[in-house]
Amino acid sequence: MAKETFTFQAEVGKILDIVAHSLYSEKEVFLRELISNASDACDKLRYASIANPNLDKDGSEFKIKITLDKKSNKLTVSDNGIGMSKKELVDSLGTIARSGTQAFINSLNEKDKNSKDVQSSLIGQFGVGFYSAFMVASSISVHSKKAGEKNSWTWVSDG
Repeated sequence: MAKETFTFQAEVGKILDIVAHSLYSEKEVFLRELISNASDACDKLRYASIANPNLDKDGSEFKIKITLDKKSNKLTVSDNGIGMSKKELVDSLGTIARSGTQAFINSLNEKDKNSKDVQSSLIGQFGVGFYSAFMVASSISVHSKKAGEKNSWTWVSDG
């Protein structure tokens, strides 16, 4: 008998719905997840700036800002953390359960065996919290510019 190998196929919209609604019982959790991601972005820049001080040249205090525009029914969570490159946006946000934070931790482990203190401060390591926002939003936009890079990018999805 000939051996054949197949990959799983999935309808992404259905997977997102299952992930969001199976993992979270309360819709409000999306805000905690987005704030956690923003916090991790700030911590990543703080850590990366140790090795490359030019990444945080203005030395401003790390901030997370939440803005509500009732007219357009839009909530914005912004931060001044490390940001994401085009590839990171596609890889991290475009792939369910791929965690940018987990990838960051893995790269730390390769470079610095004493990086446990940084790992314990980073929150999102499973790559699914971001998608909880689809419980309350019909569309999500992520605008980002990786620290040290010139170009900014926008990732948009309607789930």
